[in-house]
Parts: sequence; C-alpha cells; structure tokens
Amino acid sequence: MFRFTTGDRAEVHTAILRAFGAANERLETALGLDEVRARLRTVGWLDPVEDADLQERLRQLKGWGLLDVVQNHAENYRTAEEYERRNLQYSLTRMGEAALAGMEHALSVLTSTGALQTAVLEAIADRLDELCLLLDEPASPDRRIYSTLHELEGHLDALLANTKAFNGELQRLLRTEGADLSTFREVKAATVTYLQEFLLNLDQRGQRVASAVTRVERHGVSLLHARALRGAELPPTAGSEQSGDWLGRRRARWEGLRAWFLPSDGARPRVERLHDVARRAIVTLLQVLDRITESRRRSSSAAEDYRELARWFTAAPTDDDLHRLWSAAFGLGPARHHHLAHQDPELVPSSTAWAQAPPVQVSALLRTSGRTERFTRTGRVRDIEALKAARAERARKERAEVEAAWDFLRTEGPVRLSHFGRLDHLVFERLLELLGRALAGPVDSSGARRAVTSDGRIEIVLWPAPDGRSAVLQTVRGRLEGPDYLVEIGRPGSAASRRPRLDAAE
Repeated sequence: MFRFTTGDRAEVHTAILRAFGAANERLETALGLDEVRARLRTVGWLDPVEDADLQERLRQLKGWGLLDVVQNHAENYRTAEEYERRNLQYSLTRMGEAALAGMEHALSVLTSTGALQTAVLEAIADRLDELCLLLDEPASPDRRIYSTLHELEGHLDALLANTKAFNGELQRLLRTEGADLSTFREVKAATVTYLQEFLLNLDQRGQRVASAVTRVERHGVSLLHARALRGAELPPTAGSEQSGDWLGRRRARWEGLRAWFLPSDGARPRVERLHDVARRAIVTLLQVLDRITESRRRSSSAAEDYRELARWFTAAPTDDDLHRLWSAAFGLGPARHHHLAHQDPELVPSSTAWAQAPPVQVSALLRTSGRTERFTRTGRVRDIEALKAARAERARKERAEVEAAWDFLRTEGPVRLSHFGRLDHLVFERLLELLGRALAGPVDSSGARRAVTSDGRIEIVLWPAPDGRSAVLQTVRGRLEGPDYLVEIGRPGSAASRRPRLDAAE
C-alpha cells in the first residue's frame, strides 16, 4: 500500500496521489491526463512532467492497486489524438484512499505536539451533562443526542492522543544528549510549570466526569446508543451488520471512557495515573539536569596532572623553587598528629623511642580534614505541637466559614438575585464563584444554565430575568449591580427542571 513512498520517483508518486486527494475534496472523482497535470500544480509540483512519464507513473500506481482506470464513453471526441488523451480517466481506489490518508496522518503526527489540556476534561464533562439533560427529555431530538455523543467521543480521542504524544515527547526530552545547558534549563522550568498547572484541580475534574458518567448510566447506555443510532441516519444496507458494527464501536468507546474515569472492575482510573506520570517527570527532569551539569565538567586525570607538574619542575629556575613546588604539590610536611600523646603519659618515659612506644589513636576526622572531634550537647528538638494546633484550628475555622457561606446561600426554591441583599464578603465571593460557573455553562432545553462547585456538593441553576430588573448586592467592600437573575442553589439534582414562574420567585 505504501510502496509509492519509496524509490527514485517517490516524490512524483506522492504528488499524484495528493492531486487526486485534492480533486476528491472538490467532488471530482475521476481525472484525465490533462486534469492530473493541472492538479499537480495546485499541490505544489512545479517540475515539468512529460506525457509518457506521467502515463507511466499512472500505470505504476494502477499496478500497485492505488488507482483505477476507466474509459470515458460519455465524451465526444473530434480527433484521434483527443481520444487518446481524454479517453482514459483515473480515480482513487479504496486502497489508494487509505494510503493517502495514512501518509497524511503520519505527516500530521510528525509535525504535531502533544499537550495536557484541562479544557478537554471540562469539555467531556459538559458533553456528558448535556446528554443527561437530553435523556431527561423524551421529546429531545435523536439527532442532537447523536451529535453530542459524537463530540464526546471526539474529545475523548483528543485526550488520549494528546496524552500519548505529550508523554512520548517528554521521554524524548529526558533522553536528549548534548543539549545546551541553558536551553535545557529553560525547557525544564517551563515543563515543570506546565505539569503543575495541569495537576491543579485534576482530582475535581476527574470526579466531575465520573459523576456525570454515573448519571448517564442511570438512564441506560443502551438507550443512549439506540437513540444515537436513529439520529445518525446511516444509509440503508442489506441486513443489520452495519448497525451492529456501529453499536459495537459505540460500546467500545464508552468502555474506554469508563476505563479513564470510572472503571467497572474497581481498578484505579487512568486519569489518576497522570498524577504519578507528572510527578515522576518532574523528578526525572531534575535528575537529567544534574547529569548534564556533571557531564559538562572536566573529568580529573591523575596522569595529566603529573605531566603538568613535570613541566613545572622542568621550568623551575633554582633548587629552592623546586623544594617549594614539591611542598606545595605533595604537602609532605610535619605530621599533623605529632601533638597527640598517650592517654597516660607517665606510663611512657620520654626517652622511649617512637618505634617502641605504644600506638596513639588518631581520629579519622583528623586524617581527612585536619580537625579533631568536639563533643557537645545534642541540640534541642523543636516543639511543634503548638504550631500544629494553630494550623488545625485555622483550617477548622476556614472550613466552618465555607460551610456557613454555603448554608446561607442555599435556597428553598427559585429566588431573585436581589433576594440576598447585603452579604458578608466571604459569602459574596462564594456567590460570585457560583454565578461565574453558571454563566460559563451551556443553556439547556428549559433556558437555564447549570453548574456545580469543584467538589460537586453545591449546584446552581440560573434563569435570565424576564422583566429586565436590576439587582444590587452590598458588601463591606462595595456594591455589585447587574441583571436580577432567577437562581436556585442547593444539592445537585434537587433544582427545578422547568423554568419557574415569576410570581413564585418573588
């Protein structure tokens, strides 16, 4: 299938197949000799090609099963020469289309860069939430379910491809030899920062996707796929083999989604393994940097040092200079332990020769650094009980403040935003966080925007103000004025599914 990419004429073979691919994009399924020559210029092949050579290239591609040739019986020919040039028309076979797609995919992989994108995780969670809303409504169109499921699978494929590509590039970076030290330091610092930003709130994003998968499965995955199959509007074929293959691919994709976020066998989700991969990458990057730093240092060579010392001895002018050089090079001066005495000097007369005197214990530290040990009291261990208690008390206080803020913001039903009136600044910040998440989300079939907190404990449902009124919220640091939205804040799944009446929200 890919023999056209090798050999002396590989470039012209590739250009011809790309010409047929460009024609297929314009719904031109068959090309004659002149059309092929014209299409070659559009794909960047500007070298002249003789008719005989071009016909030989086309026959070669036909022999490999990449092109098919047919006679054009619908054309009117005025001369025999015109018949010879325009009678035969060439088109791509299924194998030719596959070969062209494989070549383009290989080139795209070579030029692409992997990435760890938190936006893909959020897009997967958004599509799952949208599928939940569509399945809640029996009257929702099947085409919408199919398009949403198709987008979900596309985001999952992007997550898998980008993660594998980024991991491969990271491993190649770790194996880089001969890299410039300053450049590698910059790349290392940027990569470590990139990994840290990706790991931020990764657990919450993975938990959000897992909870969304659970909600979809409550409606039934088989029902989801059956409605998506009706919305796909596949072309009619004999038998149900095409539908069975389509449903089989959908089930395999769904199992891949569960393997990443909610494995059915109780194994560890793959998204959590990204933590380990990122941490190991950070440690390995630091180790590679140390290794490169050590490799750039000049290795010590005793033989080279002795040769250089011999040159210095040869250039010394006098004997006194030779003695000073000898002392500086080898340090063979008086023994550093000559001042040490026996533990009981009275037992050893001063007239005893050193060869007959008992040995004196010499400290290993004195041999290595020229200093003797000094034994002092052990330093006191710092008591951190008070510090731990203060930190625990601060954490409990902050948690209590957050819980109090959520309790204050919970509503029994839809209320206007102006219902909150004057707020403590901490409560005001939590309300702004909920409003921001809701306004950034999509609009469902009831006209509401839904969002949950990062821990999945609080849900807000936001409806636009139908009468155009404005709300003013007061805090100790200022005031906020904006549209008087209808909001309902509570546990996930407890909010109303239909637009509330205006009199009920007053």
